[in-house]
Amino acid sequence: MTSAALEILGLGLGILGWVGVILACGLPMWQVSAFIDVNIVVAQTIWEGLWMNCVVQSTGQMQCKVYDSILALPAEVQAGRALTVIVALLGLVALMVTVVGAQCTNCIRPGKVKSRIVVAGGAIYILCGVLVLVPLCWFANIVISDFYDPTVPPSKKREMGAALYIGWAATALLLFGGCLICCCSCSQRDETSFPVKYSAPRRATSNGEYDKKNYV
Repeated sequence: MTSAALEILGLGLGILGWVGVILACGLPMWQVSAFIDVNIVVAQTIWEGLWMNCVVQSTGQMQCKVYDSILALPAEVQAGRALTVIVALLGLVALMVTVVGAQCTNCIRPGKVKSRIVVAGGAIYILCGVLVLVPLCWFANIVISDFYDPTVPPSKKREMGAALYIGWAATALLLFGGCLICCCSCSQRDETSFPVKYSAPRRATSNGEYDKKNYV
């Protein structure tokens, strides 16, 4: 019963991480304007994401523009698009696989096959966490390198946006949820590896034959 509760907890964490990846993918705040030197007081803030960039005025007005050409985008943006979309699709697959093999469902009879399906679902969640970690760290490395590069003009320096932090939190949820699902399935396999069999005693009737109810 405890392993089933932990399995549900791991599934919930995986779902939250999957939703967090989708949210981070859609948000344009992967890079934001850095307010340093002459840019301490500005009238607008620039947001740059995987799909669009936005300009936020000091009055609260915001204008966003979708990138015109995919091939003209930097390598980190193209890789971020591809990996986050792949993770979004794999997260859906992991959800369906885990639900099919979960202890709280009756889609498959309990046994080794069911526990292996759950392990597969947890492994897919872990794979999602590793894949989404690549563009997040790539973007962070570029932002930090450009920020401390003296050859980059202050107007072009950027800081890490909220989408990166949401992505990192989603990565932690995916990894922890996937590991929790795998561990619970392993404990379930240990519990079901030695099944106990019971047999009813066979008693003879008055005429020397065995009662038929003993065979039911």
